[in-house]
Amino acid sequence: MWFILGLIAIATTFLNLYLYIMGKDYKFAMAMGLSFTALTLCAEYSLVSEWVKRQDWSAVGEVPNFERVLWFLTIVSILLNIAPLLLARKKKKQ
Repeated sequence: MWFILGLIAIATTFLNLYLYIMGKDYKFAMAMGLSFTALTLCAEYSLVSEWVKRQDWSAVGEVPNFERVLWFLTIVSILLNIAPLLLARKKKKQ
C-alpha cells in the first residue's frame, strides 16, 4: 500500500510542477502531492507496526535503513511541492 501511495505522491508532485510551468492553477495538485506524501508515511508506519505486533524482529531491524530514505524523500517532496509557491512569490516581487 505504501508503494502505491508513494507512486501517487510522486505523480501528483510532477503534475504540480507541470501545471505551474504551463501557467495553470497548481494549488490543488500541490495539496494532493503533500497529502499523498503524508499518507505514504502513515502506511509505512502501519507496516512497521504490524512487524512489531508479529514480532518479526529481522524485518524491524531494517527500519533504520528505511528511516533515512523516508526522511530524504519527504523533504524532497515538500520542497518540490512548495517550489511553485516560492517561484510565484519571487516572480511577483520582480
